[in-house]
Amino acid sequence: MVGARALDDAVARARALPELRVGLHIVLVDGLAVAPPAEIPDLIGPDGAFRRTQVAAGFAYFFRARVRRQLAHEIRAQFERFRATGLALDHVNAHKHMHLHPTVARLIVEIGRDYGLAAMRLPYEPPGPLRGAEPTARDSLGARALRLWTAGLRRRLVGARLRTNDQLFGLAWSGAMTETRVLGLLDHLPAGVSELYCHPASAPTPALAAEMPGYRHDDELAALISPAVRARVERLGIRLIGYRDLAPEPAGRAA
Repeated sequence: MVGARALDDAVARARALPELRVGLHIVLVDGLAVAPPAEIPDLIGPDGAFRRTQVAAGFAYFFRARVRRQLAHEIRAQFERFRATGLALDHVNAHKHMHLHPTVARLIVEIGRDYGLAAMRLPYEPPGPLRGAEPTARDSLGARALRLWTAGLRRRLVGARLRTNDQLFGLAWSGAMTETRVLGLLDHLPAGVSELYCHPASAPTPALAAEMPGYRHDDELAALISPAVRARVERLGIRLIGYRDLAPEPAGRAA
């Protein structure tokens, strides 16, 4: 999140870990902008922050040409700031999955080409592995709607020949990807490329706790560094990779 206040610290940590795969997490809602306020007046409020409501932002991004021009300007500004860090761009996604919005997705793909964009996250979470890992898991109406949105994004990414994952796990259990759940998911992963989606932290600050109430950040971190999870990954022959390790999408692959 290149507009976040802890950017410099995050970049320093990434530079100290050259094998870490770092992506650009584009923020267009519920966060701080990067472009000067005078250049994007329709995107932000007096505090320099974007709207918190995704629906209102989405309508403005789709229907108002002036807003779309400012949106493109802000997206480019965020790519520019990432480039300035000197870090290799592993992939791109968007805060609260705003890249599912067709206008946002189109602009990211078009602008990102100028900055080496080669991969983007697809937030597609099939329900079967969730039920396999936890038989009481429910497939909500919201989850079903999200899967419909991901179909359009998948077609765009395939058409642009961008690398992407086949599925992602952690949406339904966002903030609660515990060791037990991760172990269960590993046993039921479908074929292809899966991303585990989580928000780990060793000691959440009061501000983080207020922003993400109920999230079990420390439990998610424990799951990621669990010896039991590592042993299960090795036993199942799962290969741990970053987006840059994926081959480009072949032309004509079915969505």
